[in-house]
Amino acid sequence: MIRRLHLALGVHDIAAAVDDYCRRLGCPPEVHVIGEYALWRTPALNLSIRRCEPELAGRLRHLGWEDPAAESFSQDVDANGIVWERFSAEQQRQEIRELWPEALPDQEG
Repeated sequence: MIRRLHLALGVHDIAAAVDDYCRRLGCPPEVHVIGEYALWRTPALNLSIRRCEPELAGRLRHLGWEDPAAESFSQDVDANGIVWERFSAEQQRQEIRELWPEALPDQEG
């Protein structure tokens, strides 16, 4: 099983960041909540951006692993104080549904 690196960033302007990361990653986000959140899932990277206050823009929110073997969501802090999360793709979808019910259909084909 391949784990996908998860990178979560805070951004102030979601629209500008979505345009920028679409160009950089060469694909549209899998999930886009206008003005709030976006998620890209590439073969190597799981990138999420979330709206934050201007003074926090561009900062790392957390790192982690999208791991198919994760039985539940977990997080810990590394030696540098960086939060690392571990979760499956389904656990991430559930979290998105809880925060933004309109973002994802109840079941995916």
